[in-house]
Amino acid sequence: MRELKREAARRRQTMSEMVEAALRNFVEPAKPPAPLPPLPEFSGGGARVNVADRDALYTIMGS
Repeated sequence: MRELKREAARRRQTMSEMVEAALRNFVEPAKPPAPLPPLPEFSGGGARVNVADRDALYTIMGS
């Protein structure tokens, strides 16, 4: 009860609200999320510079 009271105060809720939410989650568990659609794929056009070449990186970045 002490932990419940502390957590309720931390969340700025009543103890009754905390117990009600816990019971609701126990009786009606959340539905699993729907699967996400696949991420789009883009053609990057290939590398513009060799990232191992510091001077080429500075040149392409305009520094």
